[in-house]
Amino acid sequence: MRIRREINDKGKYLPLLLLGDEQEELILGYLDRGELFALEEKGEALAVCVVTEEGPGLYEVQNIAVDVRYQRRGFGRMLMEFLWEHYPHMTTLRLGTGDSPSTLGFYRALGFREVDRDQGYFLRHYDHPIYEDGQLLTDRILLEKGREP
Repeated sequence: MRIRREINDKGKYLPLLLLGDEQEELILGYLDRGELFALEEKGEALAVCVVTEEGPGLYEVQNIAVDVRYQRRGFGRMLMEFLWEHYPHMTTLRLGTGDSPSTLGFYRALGFREVDRDQGYFLRHYDHPIYEDGQLLTDRILLEKGREP
């Protein structure tokens, strides 16, 4: 198993990226400016993430997705931990997610904390209702984690 940076053909990961963000137009908006990392085994992508640089030392996870056949095996955690090694000058890692208990629990277990809330984000930016854990997502929760000294 390895994590590698995809440079040339990020679009081939679109089906997997759609698991993490259901609005294709939004994905295409950050895919070109972001770095895509794929966790692969025997040439198959099990999980992917897209990260953008948003300022000095500040990076944002725009998308993280694990193939449904491989969820709950620690692959999302592996990608998130890899980012700290890949960006040694990173001081803050940010991400936005829906107000879903299981998703928020995952990020909180990784040391992220809520720093802001964009009320009605999912209603404004998506052309269809987004449900997670049977719950309609409305607000986008902004989470951050700083590098430990």
